[in-house]
Amino acid sequence: MQTQLQEVISYMPEPVLSPEMLVCKDLRKVYPTPKGEYVVLDDLQLSIRQGEFVSIIGHSGCGKSTLLTMMAGLNEISGGQILVDDDVVRDAGPDRAVVFQSPSLLPWLTALQNVMIGVKQVFPGASRAEKEDICKYYLDKVGLGNDFYKRATDLSQGMQQRVGIARAFALKPKVLLLDEPFGMLDSLTRGELQDVLLEIWQKEQITAVAITHDVDESIFLADRVIMMTSGPYAKIGDELVIPIERPRNRKDVLEHPDYYDYRGYLLNFLNH
Repeated sequence: MQTQLQEVISYMPEPVLSPEMLVCKDLRKVYPTPKGEYVVLDDLQLSIRQGEFVSIIGHSGCGKSTLLTMMAGLNEISGGQILVDDDVVRDAGPDRAVVFQSPSLLPWLTALQNVMIGVKQVFPGASRAEKEDICKYYLDKVGLGNDFYKRATDLSQGMQQRVGIARAFALKPKVLLLDEPFGMLDSLTRGELQDVLLEIWQKEQITAVAITHDVDESIFLADRVIMMTSGPYAKIGDELVIPIERPRNRKDVLEHPDYYDYRGYLLNFLNH
Protein backbone atom coordinates (compact mmCIF):
# COMPACT_ATOMS: atom_id res chain seq x y z
CA MET A 1 0.00 0.00 0.00
CA GLN A 2 2.83 2.35 0.96
CA THR A 3 4.60 1.59 -2.33
CA GLN A 4 1.47 2.36 -4.33
CA LEU A 5 1.07 5.70 -2.50
CA GLN A 6 4.69 6.63 -3.22
CA GLU A 7 4.18 5.82 -6.89
CA VAL A 8 1.09 8.02 -7.07
CA ILE A 9 2.93 10.88 -5.39
CA SER A 10 5.93 10.50 -7.71
CA TYR A 11 3.68 11.00 -10.74
CA MET A 12 1.78 13.96 -9.31
CA PRO A 13 2.54 17.13 -11.32
CA GLU A 14 4.51 19.89 -9.64
CA PRO A 15 2.35 22.85 -8.55
CA VAL A 16 2.29 25.66 -11.10
CA LEU A 17 3.94 28.72 -9.58
CA SER A 18 3.22 32.28 -10.63
CA PRO A 19 6.09 34.15 -12.30
CA GLU A 20 8.33 36.38 -10.21
CA MET A 21 7.04 39.95 -10.03
CA LEU A 22 9.45 41.64 -7.61
CA VAL A 23 13.03 40.50 -7.10
CA CYS A 24 15.81 41.93 -4.92
CA LYS A 25 19.29 40.70 -5.88
CA ASP A 26 22.38 41.25 -3.72
CA LEU A 27 20.70 44.39 -2.39
CA ARG A 28 22.80 46.80 -0.36
CA LYS A 29 22.07 50.17 1.24
CA VAL A 30 24.79 52.34 2.74
CA TYR A 31 24.52 55.78 4.37
CA PRO A 32 27.64 57.93 4.82
CA THR A 33 28.25 59.19 8.36
CA PRO A 34 31.03 61.27 9.98
CA LYS A 35 32.40 58.01 11.39
CA GLY A 36 32.30 56.19 8.06
CA GLU A 37 29.76 54.10 6.18
CA TYR A 38 26.69 52.76 7.95
CA VAL A 39 25.49 49.62 6.17
CA VAL A 40 21.73 49.29 6.64
CA LEU A 41 21.11 46.37 4.27
CA ASP A 42 23.69 43.94 2.94
CA ASP A 43 23.43 41.01 0.51
CA LEU A 44 19.64 40.97 0.77
CA GLN A 45 17.90 38.45 -1.49
CA LEU A 46 14.13 38.37 -1.93
CA SER A 47 11.74 37.06 -4.56
CA ILE A 48 7.99 37.74 -4.57
CA ARG A 49 5.65 36.09 -7.04
CA GLN A 50 2.84 37.67 -9.03
CA GLY A 51 -0.31 38.02 -6.95
CA GLU A 52 1.46 37.11 -3.71
CA PHE A 53 0.86 39.10 -0.51
CA VAL A 54 4.03 39.31 1.57
CA SER A 55 4.47 40.91 5.00
CA ILE A 56 7.89 42.02 6.24
CA ILE A 57 8.54 42.24 9.98
CA GLY A 58 11.59 43.05 12.10
CA HIS A 59 12.77 45.25 14.91
CA SER A 60 12.74 49.04 14.58
CA GLY A 61 15.79 50.25 12.71
CA CYS A 62 16.39 47.00 10.84
CA GLY A 63 15.77 48.67 7.47
CA LYS A 64 12.22 47.51 6.65
CA SER A 65 11.02 50.94 5.53
CA THR A 66 14.34 51.58 3.80
CA LEU A 67 13.82 48.40 1.80
CA LEU A 68 10.29 49.42 0.85
CA THR A 69 11.31 52.92 -0.27
CA MET A 70 14.04 51.35 -2.40
CA MET A 71 11.40 49.09 -3.99
CA ALA A 72 9.33 52.21 -4.64
CA GLY A 73 12.26 53.95 -6.33
CA LEU A 74 12.27 56.69 -3.69
CA ASN A 75 15.60 55.74 -2.13
CA GLU A 76 18.85 55.21 -3.99
CA ILE A 77 20.22 51.68 -4.21
CA SER A 78 23.84 51.39 -3.05
CA GLY A 79 24.44 47.96 -4.56
CA GLY A 80 22.65 45.09 -6.25
CA GLN A 81 19.35 45.68 -8.01
CA ILE A 82 15.58 45.48 -7.73
CA LEU A 83 13.46 44.24 -10.63
CA VAL A 84 9.72 44.60 -11.13
CA ASP A 85 8.35 42.33 -13.85
CA ASP A 86 11.95 41.93 -15.12
CA ASP A 87 12.49 45.72 -15.40
CA VAL A 88 15.24 47.27 -13.26
CA VAL A 89 13.95 49.84 -10.76
CA ARG A 90 15.76 53.14 -11.27
CA ASP A 91 13.25 55.64 -9.94
CA ALA A 92 9.60 55.94 -8.90
CA GLY A 93 6.91 54.85 -11.34
CA PRO A 94 3.18 54.14 -11.56
CA ASP A 95 3.84 50.39 -11.71
CA ARG A 96 4.48 50.65 -7.94
CA ALA A 97 1.88 52.36 -5.74
CA VAL A 98 2.72 53.24 -2.14
CA VAL A 99 0.47 53.62 0.89
CA PHE A 100 2.39 55.30 3.71
CA GLN A 101 1.63 55.42 7.42
CA SER A 102 0.52 59.01 6.90
CA PRO A 103 -1.99 59.42 4.02
CA SER A 104 -0.05 62.40 2.55
CA LEU A 105 -3.13 63.96 0.93
CA LEU A 106 -3.33 67.51 -0.38
CA PRO A 107 -5.56 68.99 2.35
CA TRP A 108 -7.25 71.62 0.17
CA LEU A 109 -8.43 69.04 -2.39
CA THR A 110 -11.43 66.72 -2.13
CA ALA A 111 -11.15 62.96 -1.78
CA LEU A 112 -12.01 62.63 -5.47
CA GLN A 113 -9.42 65.22 -6.53
CA ASN A 114 -6.69 63.54 -4.48
CA VAL A 115 -7.28 60.23 -6.23
CA MET A 116 -7.64 61.96 -9.58
CA ILE A 117 -4.06 63.34 -9.46
CA GLY A 118 -2.54 59.91 -10.07
CA VAL A 119 -5.30 58.67 -12.36
CA LYS A 120 -4.68 61.60 -14.73
CA GLN A 121 -1.03 60.58 -15.05
CA VAL A 122 -1.66 56.86 -15.52
CA PHE A 123 -4.63 57.12 -17.89
CA PRO A 124 -3.89 60.24 -19.99
CA GLY A 125 -5.99 58.99 -22.92
CA ALA A 126 -9.15 58.41 -20.88
CA SER A 127 -11.99 60.92 -20.92
CA ARG A 128 -12.76 63.07 -17.89
CA ALA A 129 -15.84 60.94 -17.17
CA GLU A 130 -13.84 57.70 -17.41
CA LYS A 131 -11.21 59.03 -15.00
CA GLU A 132 -13.90 60.11 -12.55
CA ASP A 133 -15.51 56.69 -12.79
CA ILE A 134 -12.21 55.02 -11.85
CA CYS A 135 -11.75 57.34 -8.86
CA LYS A 136 -15.32 56.93 -7.66
CA TYR A 137 -15.19 53.15 -8.05
CA TYR A 138 -12.24 52.77 -5.68
CA LEU A 139 -13.44 55.43 -3.24
CA ASP A 140 -16.71 53.54 -3.04
CA LYS A 141 -14.82 50.27 -2.52
CA VAL A 142 -13.05 51.71 0.55
CA GLY A 143 -16.34 52.95 1.99
CA LEU A 144 -16.28 56.60 0.90
CA GLY A 145 -19.11 56.46 -1.62
CA ASN A 146 -20.81 59.42 0.08
CA ASP A 147 -17.66 61.47 0.59
CA PHE A 148 -16.31 62.12 -2.92
CA TYR A 149 -16.48 65.88 -2.56
CA LYS A 150 -15.31 66.30 1.03
CA ARG A 151 -11.98 68.06 1.43
CA ALA A 152 -9.18 66.02 2.99
CA THR A 153 -9.12 68.36 6.00
CA ASP A 154 -12.74 67.44 6.73
CA LEU A 155 -12.00 63.71 6.83
CA SER A 156 -10.98 61.72 9.90
CA GLN A 157 -7.56 60.08 9.95
CA GLY A 158 -9.12 56.71 9.13
CA MET A 159 -11.08 58.19 6.22
CA GLN A 160 -7.93 59.87 4.91
CA GLN A 161 -6.15 56.53 4.93
CA ARG A 162 -9.07 55.05 3.01
CA VAL A 163 -8.46 57.71 0.36
CA GLY A 164 -4.78 56.70 0.31
CA ILE A 165 -5.73 53.06 -0.28
CA ALA A 166 -8.21 54.04 -3.02
CA ARG A 167 -5.56 56.23 -4.67
CA ALA A 168 -3.07 53.35 -4.73
CA PHE A 169 -5.45 50.79 -6.24
CA ALA A 170 -6.78 53.32 -8.78
CA LEU A 171 -3.33 53.43 -10.40
CA LYS A 172 -3.69 49.76 -11.36
CA PRO A 173 -0.08 49.10 -10.28
CA LYS A 174 1.84 45.88 -10.71
CA VAL A 175 3.01 46.08 -7.08
CA LEU A 176 1.29 47.60 -4.04
CA LEU A 177 3.72 48.76 -1.35
CA LEU A 178 2.36 49.34 2.17
CA ASP A 179 4.56 51.03 4.78
CA GLU A 180 2.77 50.40 8.10
CA PRO A 181 -0.43 51.88 6.65
CA PHE A 182 -2.46 51.22 9.80
CA GLY A 183 0.17 52.08 12.39
CA MET A 184 -1.36 55.43 13.39
CA LEU A 185 -4.95 54.18 13.69
CA ASP A 186 -6.90 52.89 16.67
CA SER A 187 -7.43 49.14 16.86
CA LEU A 188 -11.05 49.21 15.66
CA THR A 189 -10.28 51.37 12.61
CA ARG A 190 -7.16 49.33 11.90
CA GLY A 191 -9.17 46.11 11.81
CA GLU A 192 -11.79 47.65 9.52
CA LEU A 193 -9.18 48.88 7.06
CA GLN A 194 -7.34 45.56 7.06
CA ASP A 195 -10.61 43.96 5.96
CA VAL A 196 -11.13 46.65 3.30
CA LEU A 197 -7.60 46.21 1.98
CA LEU A 198 -7.89 42.44 1.73
CA GLU A 199 -11.28 42.60 0.05
CA ILE A 200 -10.00 44.87 -2.74
CA TRP A 201 -6.68 43.03 -3.03
CA GLN A 202 -8.50 39.71 -3.37
CA LYS A 203 -10.42 41.10 -6.35
CA GLU A 204 -7.49 42.91 -8.00
CA GLN A 205 -4.85 40.21 -7.31
CA ILE A 206 -2.03 42.76 -7.25
CA THR A 207 1.33 41.72 -5.82
CA ALA A 208 1.52 43.33 -2.37
CA VAL A 209 4.30 43.98 0.14
CA ALA A 210 3.40 45.24 3.62
CA ILE A 211 5.80 46.51 6.27
CA THR A 212 4.41 45.98 9.77
CA HIS A 213 5.41 45.69 13.42
CA ASP A 214 2.24 43.78 14.19
CA VAL A 215 2.67 39.98 14.21
CA ASP A 216 -1.08 39.35 14.14
CA GLU A 217 -1.52 41.74 11.21
CA SER A 218 1.27 40.03 9.30
CA ILE A 219 -0.41 36.63 9.70
CA PHE A 220 -3.88 37.91 8.80
CA LEU A 221 -2.74 39.69 5.63
CA ALA A 222 0.03 37.62 4.16
CA ASP A 223 0.68 34.47 2.18
CA ARG A 224 4.24 34.63 3.47
CA VAL A 225 5.90 36.54 6.32
CA ILE A 226 9.50 37.65 5.76
CA MET A 227 11.59 38.18 8.92
CA MET A 228 14.51 40.59 8.79
CA THR A 229 17.58 40.40 11.00
CA SER A 230 18.47 43.38 13.15
CA GLY A 231 20.78 45.96 11.60
CA PRO A 232 23.34 47.01 10.71
CA TYR A 233 24.03 44.64 7.79
CA ALA A 234 20.39 43.50 7.90
CA LYS A 235 19.15 40.81 5.54
CA ILE A 236 16.40 38.21 5.34
CA GLY A 237 16.68 36.01 8.42
CA ASP A 238 13.78 33.63 7.92
CA GLU A 239 10.37 33.30 6.31
CA LEU A 240 7.09 31.67 7.26
CA VAL A 241 4.42 30.50 4.80
CA ILE A 242 0.84 31.15 5.96
CA PRO A 243 -1.29 28.59 4.07
CA ILE A 244 -4.62 29.78 5.50
CA GLU A 245 -7.34 29.64 2.88
CA ARG A 246 -8.56 32.80 1.17
CA PRO A 247 -10.74 34.79 1.23
CA ARG A 248 -9.96 35.18 4.91
CA ASN A 249 -12.32 35.92 7.74
CA ARG A 250 -10.76 37.33 10.91
CA LYS A 251 -12.69 34.94 13.17
CA ASP A 252 -11.68 31.92 11.08
CA VAL A 253 -8.03 33.00 11.03
CA LEU A 254 -7.94 33.41 14.83
CA GLU A 255 -9.55 30.00 15.26
CA HIS A 256 -7.27 28.26 12.75
CA PRO A 257 -5.58 25.29 14.49
CA ASP A 258 -2.10 26.52 13.49
CA TYR A 259 -2.62 30.23 14.20
CA TYR A 260 -0.84 30.28 17.55
CA ASP A 261 1.98 28.16 16.18
CA TYR A 262 2.52 30.77 13.45
CA ARG A 263 2.34 33.55 16.03
CA GLY A 264 4.74 31.81 18.37
CA TYR A 265 7.24 31.17 15.56
CA LEU A 266 7.31 34.86 14.58
CA LEU A 267 7.56 36.08 18.17
CA ASN A 268 10.36 33.63 18.86
CA PHE A 269 12.33 35.02 15.92
CA LEU A 270 11.80 38.61 17.06
CA ASN A 271 12.72 37.81 20.67
CA HIS A 272 15.80 35.73 19.93
